Amino acid sequence: MNTITTALGTDRARRLRAALTVLLAGAVAVGAPFYFAPFQVFQLTMVLLYAVALAGLNLLVGFGGQISLGHGAFFAAGAYTAAVMLDRYDTGHLATLPVAAAGCFVLGLGFGVPALRLRGLYLALVTLSFAVFLPPLLKRLEPVTGGSMGLTVDKLQPPAWSGLAEDQWMYFVVLTVTAVALLLARNLLRSRVGRALLAVRDNESAAEVMGVRLSLHKTLAFAWSAMFAGVAGCLYTWVIGFVSPDSFSFVLSITLLAGLVVGGLASLYGPLLGAAFVMYVPSVSQDLSEAAPGVVFGLLIITVMFVAPTGLAGLPGRVLGAVARRLPRTIAALDRTPEADSVPEANSVSEADSPPEADSAPEADSAPEAEPTSPAGSRRPVTTLTPADPAVVDAEPVGAPPRTEKE
Repeated sequence: MNTITTALGTDRARRLRAALTVLLAGAVAVGAPFYFAPFQVFQLTMVLLYAVALAGLNLLVGFGGQISLGHGAFFAAGAYTAAVMLDRYDTGHLATLPVAAAGCFVLGLGFGVPALRLRGLYLALVTLSFAVFLPPLLKRLEPVTGGSMGLTVDKLQPPAWSGLAEDQWMYFVVLTVTAVALLLARNLLRSRVGRALLAVRDNESAAEVMGVRLSLHKTLAFAWSAMFAGVAGCLYTWVIGFVSPDSFSFVLSITLLAGLVVGGLASLYGPLLGAAFVMYVPSVSQDLSEAAPGVVFGLLIITVMFVAPTGLAGLPGRVLGAVARRLPRTIAALDRTPEADSVPEANSVSEADSPPEADSAPEADSAPEAEPTSPAGSRRPVTTLTPADPAVVDAEPVGAPPRTEKE
């Protein structure tokens, strides 16, 4: 009963802590566009849309256990879907979002079927090939995609009743979509589909024995991942207002995967931290070294992975674990120090309590005297003689013959 009560109390405390964290993060997110400059608001908007893309990649790599180096291709598909609809068909911005999500979901299903028989590096190479050949394909489809020149579309304008600037309105729109996407990913992972993905990731054979359909859930993992990437690409078109094939090279796919690993695999907060890394670290690298920003970027990734092997999301847990391991040792060391200081005091007390030797001297007269050992090893009684003792007067010189009775 006590165990159940403790578990319920711990669960309530965890829920309360999570609710307070969400409320605090929401308050900070809502107040951010009114505090920062327009360019900084733009950077925060980009962090949010990258978080949506990384949330989808996290479903596939972190929770699904599959490697994908072609996530940037799905990102580009969503961006071009929105751009073509806005430029060629003059549709509304909000209408492009579900179309981009549905189109990338179907594309992910189609791409996931041939990848069922592949795993590890082979799957990574196949997905990388998709990211490599898509930009040249977009350049060749010039009547639709605009070729190498790309497409320029209108940005999402704020309504008159909002009273917000363009960057602030775009920030709140992207923030809303990001919150919905992260909530959907969280609920998906806690559903039957999410548990099946975790089982497939941990042990495919055991999952199949338990009744999990491997082909279905692996394909769905690609589909969900592509859908999130398509939504992020649609938001990218809204924010930037321009798309071109060179903006979606295979480097984007590698950068997204690196951002997810740095943020933390299989973590709900990892996509947000990884998105911030993807957005800000290249800018910092450019400021530190204009000649070789890639070198600085690589060194920063190595440093982060050395300090936090499980990603930035797992760094607080590692720090708390280290503190929890060292704290008992520190307390034990502090507890031992007063005991060491009190040892001399104990000795002095014991010596003070013991009777002095001078007081026990009279009692020693009645006791037989000890026989000291001579250097030669022989024993003989030794008596202490004083000048007032008669024995001193009658003492015989050394070497004198013994006295007789007549003497």
